[in-house]
Amino acid sequence: MNYKTKPWLAHYDDGAPAVIQIPGITLNELLRKSVARNGESTCIIYEGETLSYNEVDDLSDRVARYLLSIGIKKGDRVGIMQPNTPIFVIGYYGILKAGGVVMAINPTYRPPEVKNLVVEAGVKALILPAALVDAIKSFQAQTLIQSLVIVGEDTKSLSSEDIHWHDVLSLWSGGDPVTRDVRPNDPAVFQYTGGTTGTPKCAIGRHRNLVANVTQFQGWLVNTHSKDETVLVAIPMYHVYGMVLGMNLSVKMGARMVLIPDPRDLDGLLAAIETYQVTVFPGVPTIYAAINQYPPVLAGKFDLSSIKACISGSATLPDSVKKDFESLTKGHLVEGYGLSEAPTATHCNPVLGVNKTGSIGLPLPNVECKVVDLETGQKEVPVGEIGELIVRGPQVMAGYHQNPGETAIALRDGWLYTGDVVWMDEDGYFYLIDRKKDVIKVGGFQVWPNEVEQIIRRHPKVKEVAVSGYMDEKRGEVAKAWVVLKENTEGSAEEIQAFCKQYLVNYKIPKIITFRQSLPRTRVGKVLRRVLASEEE
Repeated sequence: MNYKTKPWLAHYDDGAPAVIQIPGITLNELLRKSVARNGESTCIIYEGETLSYNEVDDLSDRVARYLLSIGIKKGDRVGIMQPNTPIFVIGYYGILKAGGVVMAINPTYRPPEVKNLVVEAGVKALILPAALVDAIKSFQAQTLIQSLVIVGEDTKSLSSEDIHWHDVLSLWSGGDPVTRDVRPNDPAVFQYTGGTTGTPKCAIGRHRNLVANVTQFQGWLVNTHSKDETVLVAIPMYHVYGMVLGMNLSVKMGARMVLIPDPRDLDGLLAAIETYQVTVFPGVPTIYAAINQYPPVLAGKFDLSSIKACISGSATLPDSVKKDFESLTKGHLVEGYGLSEAPTATHCNPVLGVNKTGSIGLPLPNVECKVVDLETGQKEVPVGEIGELIVRGPQVMAGYHQNPGETAIALRDGWLYTGDVVWMDEDGYFYLIDRKKDVIKVGGFQVWPNEVEQIIRRHPKVKEVAVSGYMDEKRGEVAKAWVVLKENTEGSAEEIQAFCKQYLVNYKIPKIITFRQSLPRTRVGKVLRRVLASEEE
């Protein structure tokens, strides 16, 4: 048995195809086909208001007409800074209809961060909140931005090139549907990522990459049915995870998407699940854990029984979180794996079949995988041994924008080198060890932070933990842990270290343990190990 034999296919759910036909269409056509099938059906639910597929189609046409009027050409980048609101969905498809490339930017980014992104990507227009206008104006002259589309009330006078969002929708209504010569191989999204080597860079996702991934997942969710589903979109859509498995998947299925702008508002999120009978809920472990521990949920104040399928990504899903959530909802919570370079996923556990503890699951249909040696990346390692995960499939990116050096590192002979260290068992289930770049070298031995975190997380007093390398003047590099304890508990470094000694060889045990109230995370739940490490420098 080897990777070429694809042992994982034997463990697919009944009904999940081993090979799936990927339509050769663009995201524009994906929307158009869904509109043709589901025109009067609800597309978006947001704060009690609804928009049909026909309305989303019409409104996004208006955005496209405006962009064309200001000279946006095929391939031009257009930025959008919005949380999960209808404006994001309408703006997203409007940009694509105009032939543009969507540059989704976290609306909480500080002005210097925004400046770096829009300069590097060559953004020509930007949809943004009114509160950010002054900051963007302060450096606009140093960018290619021609026009600002302003969402919300703006008390300042606008330049002649700028416009309010509501004026875009009112002034560019009417007319024929917008059609541009956009092809499946054309860029659709620019997504900034730490990538496979840790340095920020911009992954180019083509239309066909995103269409492929939503098609794969529609086939994977064997307990769902097109048109009958309601998807909770709580993951930020400015990240490819929320964009693809929230928004784009909903459109492909003709489903209703319930937009949640702030997933930290658990009352609002849970009320939406109950009110709109949510069936599909992509998320991150911290969201599911928070629901499991929320007193009103434990008191039975919310009915979550409509949930069928939840895909967890961005971080390791603890087995206890999975079991508790499934017990509460009677739905299925399964862990998947992906990266911005293959927007957005390559692996997932079966929705109905066997989920192995600690596994990121099986490769999706049409995905090939190998595990290769960490030193050269040229030699396949035997099944059961660790190495770097490389993948090949229809969702793999075109490369990095204006970065041929990093592209050559990540893409070799048609394979995407993920930078993640994994192993595969004899059934074809893959297990994530850690990021290749995060390995800690302790006295010549390799220590993987994820392995240490999983052990510490078992301690009954520990709520959260992060582990990274720390350069000690006397001992060289050692493992350091940042621990968040559960409420109303007390603990010591010695207690955590003694616990670790039951499961880990001495050199893997953190020599330094710091207790914190919380851990810094991205909006999609990834712990920022580098932020923690930099605080100690």
